Amino acid sequence: MLNRINQLKLGDAMSEAVSNHSGVLHLGMVFADALRMRDAYTRLHSDRVMALSHGIGLDIGLTRQELDALELGACLHDIGKIVVPDAVLMKPSKLNDEEFAIMQTHPSVGANLIEVYEHEDAKRIADIVRYHHEWFDGSGYPGHLVGEAIPLLSRIVTVVDNYDAMAVRRVYQEARPHDEILRIMESESGSKLDPELFQRFVKVIHDPRYAEFKAS
Repeated sequence: MLNRINQLKLGDAMSEAVSNHSGVLHLGMVFADALRMRDAYTRLHSDRVMALSHGIGLDIGLTRQELDALELGACLHDIGKIVVPDAVLMKPSKLNDEEFAIMQTHPSVGANLIEVYEHEDAKRIADIVRYHHEWFDGSGYPGHLVGEAIPLLSRIVTVVDNYDAMAVRRVYQEARPHDEILRIMESESGSKLDPELFQRFVKVIHDPRYAEFKAS
């Protein structure tokens, strides 16, 4: 029932901004703000992921339409957490198997909320959300996709999402310094992360234009 209520709310709002990128982006931020009411980290995280993903998109020469979809997908990548119970979403310790299974539903929930509505790029945006926890070696979720079978825009968000998740303090972990994060990501390049996109990310995160998003 909660999923259906959220779908109806999202659908009504998206219908008003169906062909206007800035309008839909604003709408995405509204929904991210709604999630922030429960989890302050998620909205700020989405803003940072959106900015750095856009930087990678520019660096690899995405089209304007692809950049717009990437921006929306990055903004909304965690929107499915709106149906994750507080006890799981804000648990200050490691999730048990049952709780982790609940958390693993958020990409599919978010994608399902997006893809049924009338936006010209709804499917592409939904795929970014659905597959941003896929790993390059196929050990991610929900589809266990491998390598380039994972949509390019999702692979971009995955790289940035991983960096930012380690760069700021969470209820269950302290923030890590920049150099340590890059060492961890380097060790995961080719398994968890697309190795080429990881190198592009390294270039972007050291660009002075993105200095505010760099871990200390």
